[in-house]
Amino acid sequence: MKKSRRYFLQQTAMAGAGLILSQKGWSAQSYKRIMGANDRVRVGVVGFSDRFRSSHVPAFMQHYKELNFDIVAVSDIWKLRREQGVAFLKEKMQHDITGFVNNDELYSSNAVDAVFISTADFQHALHAIEAVKAGKDAYVEKPFAETMEDNRAALKAVKESNSIVQIGSQRRSGVNYHAAANFIQSGKFGNITMVELTWNVNQPGRWRRPELVAKLKEEDTDWKRFIMNRPYESFDARKYLEFRLFWPYSSGMPGQWMSHQIDTVHWFSGLSHPRSVVANGGIYMWKDGRRNWDTTTAVFDYGDDSKGEGFQVVFSSRMHNGDEHPSEIYYSNGGELNLITNTISPKGGLHEKEAAAMHMKANLLPELQLSSLAEKVVASANTGADILTTNHVRNWMECVRSRKQPNAPVEAGYHHSIATIMANAAVHTGYKATFDEATQEVMVNGKVFKY
Repeated sequence: MKKSRRYFLQQTAMAGAGLILSQKGWSAQSYKRIMGANDRVRVGVVGFSDRFRSSHVPAFMQHYKELNFDIVAVSDIWKLRREQGVAFLKEKMQHDITGFVNNDELYSSNAVDAVFISTADFQHALHAIEAVKAGKDAYVEKPFAETMEDNRAALKAVKESNSIVQIGSQRRSGVNYHAAANFIQSGKFGNITMVELTWNVNQPGRWRRPELVAKLKEEDTDWKRFIMNRPYESFDARKYLEFRLFWPYSSGMPGQWMSHQIDTVHWFSGLSHPRSVVANGGIYMWKDGRRNWDTTTAVFDYGDDSKGEGFQVVFSSRMHNGDEHPSEIYYSNGGELNLITNTISPKGGLHEKEAAAMHMKANLLPELQLSSLAEKVVASANTGADILTTNHVRNWMECVRSRKQPNAPVEAGYHHSIATIMANAAVHTGYKATFDEATQEVMVNGKVFKY
């Protein structure tokens, strides 16, 4: 009883500070009872990126002292960023940081126990393979993989290892999302009939790095190591630094944004991937040499053939008009679950008048706030991004200690990557993409999709 009371008080205090949640919160006392908990976990940084600097570091800094973690090294093949990473982390951690010219050097040094991986989109799966084969735990940014070959190889490597791998799908550490998942999975929502996902911005400089591009010289990096298993192209500083604009280094909108949102569809519904997807769009505004679209609409069909059930998911995104307030709305015959407002409501549900005309009963969801279904809920799916990342990084750190599976295990990354690759196949071919369960391949017109 005393232990339970201490745990409740600690969780309540953390919730009041806006820091909870991992659903498996641990007290400092708990760590002392874990084998090896007094050993400091040495963390390395694979790729000193904007994402790491602006999101991973602030999240890590909130918890590293309590959980006895430390950042000790940074690996980056570009001399400038490696030096910047060493200087930045030395100031943050208040001790020397070792810079490594590549991951081979990092892992052969045995200087780290775990790594943050926030490199170019197409590299995540391949860098995850390197990490787990070196026996390291890893926090791996999304999208997990941009080809099925990389996706399958990374899943296999992680499953064959003893490493704790957290995919950077931070919605899985948000209590509003946990409340939504529980409500849908309880059956109270009814069958999902449709999901609308949107993510719009109006930022000419989004994913552009012109000032940084001017600083990058081929002799200061390792271009062949950068492109890894992608088809060889001559050195291009834009593709190196603005990779999200250029296939096959990134799928752009599907990998960057849709992968977050489609992951909740898999989580809430229990389905692993779409049955099919079609897509349309183009480069309508930003004629800057990019390959990836600035406007995308993808329509997915999900369902369980054995049960005769299904629903549609529509993802739309534009980069020339919008205020970056991503929306996720789930619909059933009884109403909607809205992760913009964090509400469940009978809006759009089957009212008595319409039901009576067909000799049916009304079907209306109750009016509920997701906050009433959880201890603590962020204001919205949009304003809570930093809280979600903080919770997610903490959850990974806790699982490195406990050796339990984190909120977003490798399977979550594998499944969102299937959806992303299917969308990309539809984008690049103009045809409907499907998935072959037996071969685990994305198919277009009866052929395996290859980039």
